Amino acid sequence: MAITLTDSAAKRVVDFLANRGSGIGVRLSVQTTGCSGLGYNMEFVDTANDDDTTFDDNGVKVIIDAKSLIYLDGTQVDYVKEGLNEGFEFNNPNAKAECGCGESFTV
Repeated sequence: MAITLTDSAAKRVVDFLANRGSGIGVRLSVQTTGCSGLGYNMEFVDTANDDDTTFDDNGVKVIIDAKSLIYLDGTQVDYVKEGLNEGFEFNNPNAKAECGCGESFTV
């Protein structure tokens, strides 16, 4: 099992944490949303929960709750900047389909 970050994603998370001034890493999870069923959620983490799994990649702790891990195993997080658009992209081998707008996926 692994969750990985590209160099650009790791740098962006490190920059966000530095600007925030605190935090041990970032939590990646899934939530029910959108037209395909599941959506990605990222948030800063100050303390991990007992049932969390932590991955260290490129100097960043990525924390996943037990429920989300089955949907996210093998995911690579990238940070892409194209013109005026920028944001995190999730390359998830478990996703069977995505909605047209790319905001949600199904497994």
